[in-house]
Amino acid sequence: MDGTVLCAANHVPLTPISFLQRAALVYPDRPAIVASSGSGPGSSPRTWRETWARCIRLAAALAGLGVSRHDVVAVFAQNIPAMCELHFGIPMAGAVICALNSRLDAAMASVLLQHSDAKVIFVDLVLLKVAEEALSLVGKAGARRPHVVLIFVQACHHDEYEDLIGSGGGAPDLRIQWPGDENEPIALNYTSGTTSRPKGVVYSHRGAYLNSIATVLMTGMVGTPPVVHLWTVPMFHCNGWCLVWGVAATCGTNVCLRKVTAAAIFDCVARHGVTHMGGAPTVLSMIADAAAEDRRPLPGGRPPVTVKAGRAPPPPRVLLRMEALGFHVIHGYGMTETYGPATACAWKPEWDALPPEQRASVRARQGLHHLGLQEVDVRVLGFKIEKNSEPTELGEFWKFEKIRTGIQVN
Repeated sequence: MDGTVLCAANHVPLTPISFLQRAALVYPDRPAIVASSGSGPGSSPRTWRETWARCIRLAAALAGLGVSRHDVVAVFAQNIPAMCELHFGIPMAGAVICALNSRLDAAMASVLLQHSDAKVIFVDLVLLKVAEEALSLVGKAGARRPHVVLIFVQACHHDEYEDLIGSGGGAPDLRIQWPGDENEPIALNYTSGTTSRPKGVVYSHRGAYLNSIATVLMTGMVGTPPVVHLWTVPMFHCNGWCLVWGVAATCGTNVCLRKVTAAAIFDCVARHGVTHMGGAPTVLSMIADAAAEDRRPLPGGRPPVTVKAGRAPPPPRVLLRMEALGFHVIHGYGMTETYGPATACAWKPEWDALPPEQRASVRARQGLHHLGLQEVDVRVLGFKIEKNSEPTELGEFWKFEKIRTGIQVN
């Protein structure tokens, strides 16, 4: 029989913008975003209803600045509430978010601003000095300087974030720029440049939607209690492994943390009831080796805190210590080109009965793809003809199906 003819009645382009819209409809009064200092109650949380309204006004304000479909809007910020909102407000204006590494120096930041041709840049106040040096270099290179919006400041020669959201241009009746095609770009991310200059990786609305859902399922961010996600993964890194959008899909709560320390992690878990977090091995070691005065008892009667670990496998000692402290680690691996971690260890119940050392060894594995990948093809390089690897061999590359939209060589 013939296939279905696509039309408005049976096809809507996939986009993670819809996660925010649904969260505001289903759980309008549930906490969406809270900023934590790691040593106190932090800011009052904003609800999903408030976040939806703010993102609509943000998108309208961007349109008022002349931002149009597929324009790049850069963000140079740490893990703050505005970073969560910008991941929705920018695409809602039809634009492409480019979250820059907050650890960049001025020289590299200027290179990426020129390469991305960003029309607007949102700058965290604590990064203003580096940003202004970078913008000066952009000007000296004869390139277009993006319009600057400063986040969290009262008075400055740059526009300020809260003023922009509250501006007359930010009308709540904005017509959201939904993608006409789900393969349109939603984000531009740059690789770390470990082997060469950073490359720009373009994410599509479709890819962001599918990988957000896949990561949510892979990390068990479903069911009850509601998800409370602690931001120990930089949001500039693969858009927080797509979980900036994924948390909205779960209608959960984002706990934003500027500075990651052991004391701050334990404080946030105890204070906010954190259910999920992530991080590199350094974050895991930070928790495992925390001094007694930095640790706090985790909330009783709740499941362990799920930690999605990336990069190199955590040592068994760290995994066993994490388990004893009430943290459940899932090891994963990915690249910027795969929207973050895309393979992981799929835990089997029978492994719970293994001896501790063996259980930790199994937990450090990864290699099984999530639902956003159609297959993983690990190959062993170094031969004249590449050969499919055996399960015991070490591979250096993988194949994935329709993950990134494109690569922009810098």
